[in-house]
Amino acid sequence: MTIHQPNLAARSDVAAELRARAERLVTPDSPNFAVPFDRYGDARLVLLGEATHGTHEFYTARAAISRRLIERHGFNIIALEGDWPDIARLDDYVRHRGPRPRLGEPFVRFPTWMWRNEEMLGFVDWLRDHNNRLPEEERVSLRGLDVYSLSESIHAVIEYLDSHDPRAAERARRRYGCITPWQDEPQLYGHAVERGRQTASCEDAVVEQLRDLLARRVDWATQDGEAFFDAERNARIVRAAEQYYRSIYRGAAESWNLRDRHMFETLQTLMAHHENSRAIVWAHNSHVGNAAATAMGWRGEFNIGELVRTAYGEDAVLVGFGTDRGSVAAAADWGAAMQVMDLRPARSDSWEAAFRDVGEMRCLVDWRRSEDRDLREALSQVFLERAVGVVYRPETELLSHYFQSALGEQFDAFVWFEETRAVTPLGAERPDGVPETWPYGL
Repeated sequence: MTIHQPNLAARSDVAAELRARAERLVTPDSPNFAVPFDRYGDARLVLLGEATHGTHEFYTARAAISRRLIERHGFNIIALEGDWPDIARLDDYVRHRGPRPRLGEPFVRFPTWMWRNEEMLGFVDWLRDHNNRLPEEERVSLRGLDVYSLSESIHAVIEYLDSHDPRAAERARRRYGCITPWQDEPQLYGHAVERGRQTASCEDAVVEQLRDLLARRVDWATQDGEAFFDAERNARIVRAAEQYYRSIYRGAAESWNLRDRHMFETLQTLMAHHENSRAIVWAHNSHVGNAAATAMGWRGEFNIGELVRTAYGEDAVLVGFGTDRGSVAAAADWGAAMQVMDLRPARSDSWEAAFRDVGEMRCLVDWRRSEDRDLREALSQVFLERAVGVVYRPETELLSHYFQSALGEQFDAFVWFEETRAVTPLGAERPDGVPETWPYGL
């Protein structure tokens, strides 16, 4: 990454443009927080980002905006940057459905706090209550987009086949037997195939299994369309995961693109599956912003936001979220324990610094359909932007967490919180007072 020296004059000019157009926001807990977001009620897809995976305000803001879009504008899909089988457990809960086949408890794989937190609990309970007042076919669904659930998805496919065609289930066990020895640590499978310790991949076997399942689509989908849809998605996840874990040894761009292509294709499938579909996506800024306007795109990576922008044009809205300082839930390394860590104030040559100069604790700047040439010119400049995932390394923050972007092309709007705090993870036990159907119980 090319790092340029701070241009304080340029930042001051940008801040002045932002200040003139910033709309002050109340706290996300206020009943009126989401009112300004009615302007996106005409879209088919609204993508809501986050600058970190562990910030309370981002979760509560996205929940408030989603409630507004569901209640006032008829949105009926919430798609999350989470694994399909884990989010399916929540979907069963919010849509008052019987549980689908699963292996173990949800959200026990690192990073557990990303969805297993009090902020998410409140939204999921609200959605269950909202759906309880609706006919089954009109209930809002909660879906996972990600690709990491190899073992859970294998289990789901086999369990489905066991109940529909035991001989087909045995064939699936044989085919998946190629990859099941690696299912708990699939990255080792990718290493073995790509670095030569295993002569053949399992690609043909998992593709054959998907084709076998799809060949029965007409018969089985008419029996229980939702059950077949779930099994099919899990079979596609197994195929995508097999490709993904091999691709991580062929380069960061290839693995990133495969993952985001899978998430976009899943989103497209959901849009086709639901009648009168209108979707809200919760994912990191690095997924929902248009990658073509960032250093990611400049080095050959694309993402959901770019693919959605290409497919849906003005029917899609890409909303970024940012913060300057506070605390964040994150780990020091992949697989390490979660900590509540201090989030450093943003660098002086960053978009966050420009928003800090606006002087608002909370604000929305929207340029979706603006013809304001001064604002668009200001937002077309390139500054650094911070991205903190589930790992935060403040000692190497510049190299680990900053990338260059032209914010005006990356997003349609930006939600700013000057100071934020960490999410509150749930404990190991089911929260007091919730029903036995609550999906986080261990």
